[in-house]
Amino acid sequence: MGRFTAGLGIGALSTSVPMYQSESVPKNIRGAVVSSYQLLITLGIWTAYMINYGTHSTYTNSAQWRIPNGLSALWAIILGTAVLFMPESPRFAYRIGREDEARKNMALLNGVDPYSPLIDAEILEIETKLAAEREGGDHPWYEIFTGPRMLYRTLLGMVLQAGQQLTGANFFFYYGTTIFKSGGISDSYVTSIILGSVNVVATIGGLWIVKNCGRRKALMVGAAEMFICMLIYSFVGHFKIQGQADAKAPGAVLICFTCIYIVGFATTWGPLVWAIVGELYPARYRASCMALATASNWLFNFLISFFTTFITNDIDYYYGLVFAGSLFALFWIVFFFVIETKDRSLEEIDTMYVLHVNPLTSASWDPKSLGSEGVNGVDTDGMFLTKGGKDIKKSEMAGRPMLEHDERMFPETAPGGAAAHENKPEIMNA
Repeated sequence: MGRFTAGLGIGALSTSVPMYQSESVPKNIRGAVVSSYQLLITLGIWTAYMINYGTHSTYTNSAQWRIPNGLSALWAIILGTAVLFMPESPRFAYRIGREDEARKNMALLNGVDPYSPLIDAEILEIETKLAAEREGGDHPWYEIFTGPRMLYRTLLGMVLQAGQQLTGANFFFYYGTTIFKSGGISDSYVTSIILGSVNVVATIGGLWIVKNCGRRKALMVGAAEMFICMLIYSFVGHFKIQGQADAKAPGAVLICFTCIYIVGFATTWGPLVWAIVGELYPARYRASCMALATASNWLFNFLISFFTTFITNDIDYYYGLVFAGSLFALFWIVFFFVIETKDRSLEEIDTMYVLHVNPLTSASWDPKSLGSEGVNGVDTDGMFLTKGGKDIKKSEMAGRPMLEHDERMFPETAPGGAAAHENKPEIMNA
């Protein structure tokens, strides 16, 4: 019952935390911030490994498992308390009518004045998309498959999250002891600490990759690197270790390439999938779609942990070829279906998917090509949902330039305050 209850909490956090991060932070650091979710997961796992090793070495009674479980409750208390003091997601606050709060929180998170041109532009983007969503009214659950380009995005998010598991990373974390035994390391606690340490250090480097190298390129390079490592693992293990009495040399090779594989995963597919899925959906469907995508991740996590023992008993090290095949497929899925979203706002990303921007050329796509002359060039689509969200239509807003910050509308932000503008003529926007 305890594990069931903990699972409910972890499942909810797996959806809500990346969603909150993606909706709240500035677009130029959004990828790194959302990816930090994976970093803190790996750091938590590493901490658990260290605590388990310490209690195993120190105690011989039930304290070996009671202490780790008790400390888990401590982190839940810290998180639950900290959430009470965190600002609401600006996009969610605006969506429920708390516009002043949305503006203030956005300014706080961007480090600027609430009435700066940057915040005006962000608010206008959100309002334009929100107006399009409201035009379609409330949506039933199945609209995550029938909305504008939503079947494509819903399935893509599920495939990427399932793919994160099908890369085979958790196979090494769950069953790495067998590999390390062949190289002379038989202590399962030491094995876990080695893999966990590599994972944490590499994930830190992954945050730089996420911010500077883009999503598509990093995912494809990561898939290719892990594909090669899986082939080496499968063939060296099958031909040089399976059934051999002394296999320390090939065992050392497997340990080496396992660590290289973990580096590839931790710098690409580990953190990046959370970032991409957090950017993939419009606000109207984001919670439902992210929950579905996260559920696919946990489903394949369970399937791999459950079936691995049975499969390896039959095909031994060739099991790595299953993951190699998955990585080969994932490379091409990213190549053909994932657009480059680095340094773009959530509203701009939504526009790109709705307009069927070609993933192969998405990195160079310029929203101003649609005719906008605005600050960010995002308020260009003017796309409004029809009832039921099954179609879109262009409105007279299409191509309308974004509004510059108007000090007449917000006189308190002008030099000298409101009094400086009391006798000025009406300002009209072109």
